[in-house]
Amino acid sequence: QLQLVESGGGLVQPGGSLRLSCAASGFTVDYLGIGWFRQAPGKEREGVSCISSSGTSTNYADSVKGRFTISRDNAKNTVYLQMNSLKPEDTAVYYCAASRGRWCPKWSADVGSWGQGTQVTVSS
Repeated sequence: QLQLVESGGGLVQPGGSLRLSCAASGFTVDYLGIGWFRQAPGKEREGVSCISSSGTSTNYADSVKGRFTISRDNAKNTVYLQMNSLKPEDTAVYYCAASRGRWCPKWSADVGSWGQGTQVTVSS
């Protein structure tokens, strides 16, 4: 059974950093594309970043370019999202998601499986 478990969320001050982890089971992260999405209160879920199964293709939302970095450790079967220079507007529940195929899941329609989410709060 395919499962995704996020960790690493928390409360951080503006300008701070967090690293989210997405541990996969039931499949290998080099078989499906993996993405990070987020949903703030009262807003729709949006794609933040994703990586293809080959690892050769990554994508970032304009709002996080230059601040967030997605990476993958095949040995640990885990995908990470390093978030630097965090802003209050980054506050949201962050979800890890597996694509329906090998491509980078940029949209919710691309997603076959979701994690349970982890809260990120950026506040002073």
